[in-house]
Amino acid sequence: MNKTFDRALVWLRRDLRADDHAALHHALRAARQVWCAFVFDRAILDPLPRADRRVEFLRDSLEGVDAALHALGASHGTAGTGLIVVHGLAVDEIPRLAAQLGVQAVYANHDDEPDALARDARVLGRLADHGVVFHTSKDHVVFERSEVLTQAGAPFSVFTPYRNAWLRKVDEYFLGAYPVARHASALSPVPQGLRGLPALEDIGFQPTNLHTLRLPSGPAGAAELLDDFLERIDRYEETRNYPAVKGPSYLSTHLRFGTVSVRHLARLAHQRMAAGSRGAEVWLSELIWRDFYHQILHHHPRVVGQAFKPEYDRIRWEHGKHADTLFTAWCEGRTGYPLVDAAMQQINQTGYMHNRLRMVVASFLVKDLGIDWRRGERYFAEKLNDFDLAANNGGWQWAASTGCDAQPYFRIFNPVTQSEKFDPEARFIRRYLPQLAALPDKLIHAPWQARPLDLQAAGVELGRDYPAPVVQHDEARARTLQRYAVVKAAG
Repeated sequence: MNKTFDRALVWLRRDLRADDHAALHHALRAARQVWCAFVFDRAILDPLPRADRRVEFLRDSLEGVDAALHALGASHGTAGTGLIVVHGLAVDEIPRLAAQLGVQAVYANHDDEPDALARDARVLGRLADHGVVFHTSKDHVVFERSEVLTQAGAPFSVFTPYRNAWLRKVDEYFLGAYPVARHASALSPVPQGLRGLPALEDIGFQPTNLHTLRLPSGPAGAAELLDDFLERIDRYEETRNYPAVKGPSYLSTHLRFGTVSVRHLARLAHQRMAAGSRGAEVWLSELIWRDFYHQILHHHPRVVGQAFKPEYDRIRWEHGKHADTLFTAWCEGRTGYPLVDAAMQQINQTGYMHNRLRMVVASFLVKDLGIDWRRGERYFAEKLNDFDLAANNGGWQWAASTGCDAQPYFRIFNPVTQSEKFDPEARFIRRYLPQLAALPDKLIHAPWQARPLDLQAAGVELGRDYPAPVVQHDEARARTLQRYAVVKAAG
């Protein structure tokens, strides 16, 4: 096979694996010698807290990628292949590596976040100045950008017709894997001076509690979680809404960092759906939501910082010291609503929050406390292991009723009834709020409604062991309807 280039570099970003990898596949087919590199990009890392589970997860995952590349090279008789890892600004390091390795092309997969697009444009320019081409490919989603459009050729803004169009279009071609292994003879040994993965401390970070959490890293960790989920996927619809039940796939962090191929997951789900699994069908819809939010971000980058529905930017949110106090209580899990507080303890302690609870706490912040959704969005962006700009923004705008296909503004979650419905035995609440553990199930969802005698019997004193509610839900609901009236008036 005639090759276009003598040497090429593959720049890994949110695609930390060596199998079913679009950019790696294209580079291996196009060049006689190929290297793979990852940059600990200071533009991304420097603003982060020094103990960040995501950085530790990422660093651990790179060990798995390095091992996989080493094994791929060895399978073709090439020793010393692996991953080049550098620490610096990607806009400097990629052109420098390209020059050092003497490559004619750099391959990467798309990243449609606005900051990433700006970074890639700068890298493209720097590489072009030296005659190096920059190829990018779709890899992070099944369908991206303008691949799924309405019959009028416009982007969808409502999920159900988007999902239907997605399902009509999807086939074996779009779900097929990129056969990396058969072309891996082009992998080249890592030059001696570029070998080695830095320790966490070498890039200025400290260990977290990641290793005590049940979140295995790297492609092997993704495979382990997937195998476990496939035994439960048929029950996904019945179990997914209960935070005390092992219902979700727990693959969201792996999807975020690309340690597993979304095509692989969608293919498995699609096959099971075709065989009649309702659970697989519902889970595939969750993957389609992910594609949906990514195409929304591509077509409407203004959603970063603004409401998708512009009229919702007229809403006047609570502000000042009182609002700050309420926001702090929400962040720290001290609102007096046990399900909300337990969920916030979960994200603060683990970097994970169950999807049902993400909706509950977001609705509570925006519609009970009257706090601007962007403040909650930023808090999640700092805390979530699986933080993904498109999905996080889409989820928050959905909860705030400001986004595309959002819940109507007058639909306001009642945190107590949500608690009674989705954590009926309070197993989740007791796990994260042990101070309430002795309260009986019927009282634990709303401790302020318990008789003093019952509180005393459970060893709970409101205001000492657990806070009284910071707001009354019914009163807050009335204020929210009033707050959103400006939108109704505009309509």
